[in-house]
Amino acid sequence: MSDSKAAPTVVFEVLRFHPEKDKAPYLQQYSVPVTRGMTVLEGLTWIKEHIDSTLVWRSSCRMGICGSCGMFINGVPRLACNNQISHLHSDRISVKPLPNFEIIRDLVPDLESLFDRHRSVKPYLIRKDSHEQHHPVGEYFQSHQELINYIQFAYCIKCGLCLAACPTAATSDKFIGPQSLTQAWRYTIDSRDEGAGERAEQLYSSHGVYRCHFAGTCSQVCPKGVDPALAIQLAKKEAFVRAFGIRKQRRAARVAPPVENWVRNRDIPAPPTPTIEKSRA
Repeated sequence: MSDSKAAPTVVFEVLRFHPEKDKAPYLQQYSVPVTRGMTVLEGLTWIKEHIDSTLVWRSSCRMGICGSCGMFINGVPRLACNNQISHLHSDRISVKPLPNFEIIRDLVPDLESLFDRHRSVKPYLIRKDSHEQHHPVGEYFQSHQELINYIQFAYCIKCGLCLAACPTAATSDKFIGPQSLTQAWRYTIDSRDEGAGERAEQLYSSHGVYRCHFAGTCSQVCPKGVDPALAIQLAKKEAFVRAFGIRKQRRAARVAPPVENWVRNRDIPAPPTPTIEKSRA
């Protein structure tokens, strides 16, 4: 960044590609004045509003929640909305679409392969009592510890950063990938689930957890601390203990009985009075 009294500037080096006009991707540079707290996403927005309205990317929440603004920023997969320019400590910001995905246009990757792999591992609760799932009469009981076992892996926002950073995904189109494997494990260890057998075909296939070389880059770039590398190693451990008959078959959680004769905990404060009254209409 410059040391002038005016707003400091950085050079954005952005990969551009329009499939109907360009034979190959190319880099284009933009000079962007940086304000305090300005994120990479805000820098791109400034370019679009002041210099080049044709620049295209994908974004939504601007709060690190939706995961749609994943980009390859200064050589690392990151969320553009979650990284301030000043924290990159550089006067040149390289912005490209996520690697390991086809480019739709400019900074927009085609994430269809991510979602196809995600769907393939059946990322939802599978129960033998399907009638209860479709016509529930209560909640499945789950202890605090049973929740802790999988909750970390449930924070995935499907941003694709782990796949973009994975060296195995870069060399194998058939590898299921850290995101999908993590979600397969997340539901397999959920005490309410009975679908481990249905997911095993994908989880332990020749392109499943055993194709992971444990580089750990997926966990390093995850913006939510999901730690896919840990999930994959736990899945490998589970296969080992089951093969040797060490793990006992667990029973899936049952529907919790209704609470009777409950007494309000006086230590819990009453909810605040609404600031806007509900319409009576």
